[in-house]
Parts: sequence; C-alpha cells; structure tokens
Amino acid sequence: MDVAMVFASDVDATGNALSSARGERRTVAIAFADIVGYSTLMAADEDGTYRRWMDLLHGLIEPATQRCGGRIVDVLGDGVLGAFQNPANAVTWARAIQRGIRADVEAAGSVDPVPVVLRIGIHVGDVFESNSQIFGDAVNFAARLQCHAAPGGIVISERVLDALDASARVDFRDLGYVELKGFDKRARLFASETELVRFTVPIQAVAGLPSLAVLPLLDQSGDADDAHFADGFAEDVGMSLAGLHELFVVSPASSAIFRGREADPREVGRALGVRYALLGRMRRMSQGYSISLQLCDTYSGAMLWGDRVRIGIGEIFDLQDEVARKSAMLLAPQVRFAELRRAMRKPPESQTAYDRMLRALYTIGSADYDTFERARSYLAEAMVEEPEFALPVAWAARWHSVRIGRGWSQDPDDDAAQALQLAARATRIDRANALALATMGHMNTMLRRDSDAALQCFSEALAACPNHPLVWTLSSATLAYLGNGEEAVRRAEQGLRLSPHDPMRYSQLMFLGIAHYASGSFDEAVRWQRRALAENPLHGATLLLLAAALAATGSREDARQVAARFMAVRPGFSLETYSRTRLPFFAPGLREAFASHLKEAGLPN
Repeated sequence: MDVAMVFASDVDATGNALSSARGERRTVAIAFADIVGYSTLMAADEDGTYRRWMDLLHGLIEPATQRCGGRIVDVLGDGVLGAFQNPANAVTWARAIQRGIRADVEAAGSVDPVPVVLRIGIHVGDVFESNSQIFGDAVNFAARLQCHAAPGGIVISERVLDALDASARVDFRDLGYVELKGFDKRARLFASETELVRFTVPIQAVAGLPSLAVLPLLDQSGDADDAHFADGFAEDVGMSLAGLHELFVVSPASSAIFRGREADPREVGRALGVRYALLGRMRRMSQGYSISLQLCDTYSGAMLWGDRVRIGIGEIFDLQDEVARKSAMLLAPQVRFAELRRAMRKPPESQTAYDRMLRALYTIGSADYDTFERARSYLAEAMVEEPEFALPVAWAARWHSVRIGRGWSQDPDDDAAQALQLAARATRIDRANALALATMGHMNTMLRRDSDAALQCFSEALAACPNHPLVWTLSSATLAYLGNGEEAVRRAEQGLRLSPHDPMRYSQLMFLGIAHYASGSFDEAVRWQRRALAENPLHGATLLLLAAALAATGSREDARQVAARFMAVRPGFSLETYSRTRLPFFAPGLREAFASHLKEAGLPN
C-alpha cells in the first residue's frame, strides 16, 4: 500500500467531542486514500510532487474534513488517516475531494501538468482510540480497500453501502467478492468511478502520432538473468516500434521507473504522458518461460490486445530479438486500429495529419475503385497540414505505384512521375524513414530500372528499421527480378511473418509468388498467385503473373483462361509494349522466359 488516510468524526450524535480516553472503543467510518503512483511522481519531481500534495492537503482535504464533521488522524507522506461518525459523512467527504481535484485540473488556466490524484477506500467498524490515534481490525480492513479503486475513484465495503440511503448508492457498482491481503475471507466491494480525473497533459507528438510506453516485463521468476532479459526485451520492442516512425515511443530510461512492479495503465499514462502502454510479465515454467503482453489504453485502462509467447529453457537470450520483433509487429497494427477508430469519430476540422493518413491506409487496400481514389485526397490533406511529416508523403508515392499496378491509372507515365517525385521528397524529409526508403527503392526498380539504387535504398531501410514488413516484401521483388529467387523467397516470407494481417495482403502473396517464379518453383508460384487472387480477384498484375506461372507448369488451358480474365481487366494490353516498357525482370534468362510464358498463355502481341 502506498499510503493511507483515515477519518474519524470528533463529534458524536449529541455534538460532544469524542472522548480521548485511552483505549475507548467506538464505531466509526474509516476512509483510507492514497496518491496514485506516489513513488513514480516523487522519482520524477520530488519537490514539485511534495508541494502539490501539501497544497491539496491544506487547500482541499482539511477544509472538506471540517465541513463533514471529521478530523485528520494522521498524515503518512502520501496520504492521510482519520475517521467519521457515520458512513454518509465519509462518502460525502470522499466525493467532495474527488470533485475538487477534478475541478482544479479542468479549471481554465490550470498550470499543474501532473496533478495529484487520489484513490479512496471507506469502511465502517469498531476501533480503539488512544492518544488521538485509532487502531483495530476495521482500520486494517479499510487500509486494503483503496487499491481496488480507480484513480480518481472511491471504493466502499458492503457495510458502508448498507448504511447509505438509496440516493447515495446510485453511482456505486458491484465489484463482487475480492481478495484482501491479510484477510482469509473475501470481501464484497462497491466502486464509484464516474467522472475520473484526467491524469496529465498528453505528449504532443509531431503530426499527432500516437504515444506509447513499453514497460519492463514484470519478472516473476526471481532469477537475476531473467531480470536482465525482462529489461532488454522492453528496450528491443521499443526500438523496433520506434524504427517504424509511426509511433512516439518514450525512452526506455523513462519507462524503467516502473521496473519490478505491476503498474496500473492509467498511472503509466499519467506519469509518462502517453496514450498507450505495453505491459507484460514473464514467468518461469517447467519447460521454459511464458511471456504475456497487454496493450492498454492509458485513459480508460482498457486492454486493447493481448498475446502470450512461450520460450524453451536455454533459448531465452537466443530468441530475445525474434520475440521482440514479433511482439512489435503485432502491436503496431493494434495501435493503428485503435487510432483509426478514434479518428473516424473526430469531426474533419479536429483531425491531425496522422488521423488523415490512417484513413488513407484504411481505404488504400480497397478493391473498390472509388474508395481507393479517396485515399489520395486524405494523404493530400495530411501533407498540407504537416509538410515535414514523411509518412503520408511516402504512402502517397506508394498509392501512385499501386494505382499503376492495379491498372486503374488513366496516365501511367504521369502516375509514375508523381510516385518518383513523392518518394524522393519523403526520403529528403526523413532519410531514416524505412517506408520512404522502401518506396523509393521500389520506384527505382519498377520505374527507373535502376536495381543498384534500389538495393541501396532497401539496405538503408533495413538498417533504419529491420522489422518493417514492407521493406522485406518490396526488396524481395527486386531480388526476384535480378534472378536471386532463393533470397527473394526468404524476404517475401519474412514480410508475411512480420505483418500476417496486412490490409494489402494480396500484394504480399503476389510478391511471394514472383519470388517462387524467379527460383523456378513454378507450382509454388501458381499456389501463391492463386491465394493472392482470392484476396483481390480483379488485381491485374496478379492475373498476369498467374497466367505466366500456369504456362510455365504446362497448364496451358488454365493459363489461357486466366489470360482472358486479365484482358477483361486490361483490354488495351499489348505484349510488345509491355515487354519494352514494363516487364520487370532484369535477368536476361528470366525476361525471355516470362515473355515466352505470357505468349503461351495467349496474350496478344
């Protein structure tokens, strides 16, 4: 328990002062309250925290106590102790305190960046009073309650609820029976969590990027080596997420203040100013280790996503990087989805550049032409609002490339020029942005036909963010076109592993099919192109590649049927023009084979 506060009425029913006789037994209402995250606040700003606590104590708590007929029995650093004559007075006092704190935080012109927030627990029972202090089992019971309250909330025992009239019970909800430390029997508790205090001014990241703290794993094994892994894991996940440039990730040094203890997500948000927190714990098992992770919203405390990873004994350090990468890549889409839901609820005038970019990502994977076209307007708005924000610029370049690939471009040369221009602009804005570098690499391959420049971009992208799925996927295509099919397959598979639920999954599957074609595994190429086609039946590039792969396997009739579907989508296609301007393979043997397979499929010259 961080701190406690107990209040006992110093006036009895007839208005006489409570007796100060040594050891006198009385029934009083006891209220414990503690400061949420006191140790964290003191570690961050000892002088400021003490000053704010004293201001709250003398300016709000003491006057409210006097008005409600109670007295402060003791002040214990991060809380106070006392008792009231009856539960109704104690609850009235608790509500006055929480409303007062909230009013101060929300007051116009408030300058307190990290307000002191209390949790309050109230019980009623018999106590002994001696030398102005109170003792007894009821005091110990009351001291266990406030840890079950939300920050800014109140928890009461069943005895207190029974003593309240109907109107005072309305906003208390039943928490059921809970375990209390030091007590054999579970206790039924009730909570009031309405109008919670807003804990802190959130981090204002560039372009409205969502903010996240990755906390050290809570090590439940007690082994020193495991503790090192718990800290290192958090640092690795944080670095992987930061490398995506889609999140503002708080430094591991700041998150380390939560090392070794289980933190309330709302406390994390309040202490670090972040919107999201990744919490986890590590437990030793007979056959290895179990790591459980939770992504939480620090405003509501709600869990948005969870995952569990098991590692065998002896593998813990060998697999640290792999597990961290997997966790980071699973986590990023969850934050993106949560932010998208928030962005969809915002009026247009309140949306940030990041909000608009998310809306574009939501629509860019659509198989509907009009929906796809809207993505470009969202990206244009984002670029106007934040001209130095590289992500929407890079995605705009990718949009033009996808538009060409789908056969929706009215002027492929103009889209190609815009894709190159935007990709170059994105890399100028942020040379360490993996998405921008990968997009520029792909444009160098497909439009400039400069594989050396492309490979250099992909190398820089992987150095900037080794876990970006699009870097692995797009680089696989360049390697396939160069004839390095084996490495192309490996990279395409890695891209799939890193983003198993990608909104443009059809594209990932298509590139894996290209890699297998380049390696000479034509049956595998057919399998993966069919899977890509199932995700997006009208994607022209996939139909073309499937037709070639089927012809390569000798399935000429199937190849001709797919080629006919392709021509329905691309009625103006000419094999001669395509071979001269768009055929992607660099390796002479592959170029000739691919053109020959397309011809066998029946595509017109």
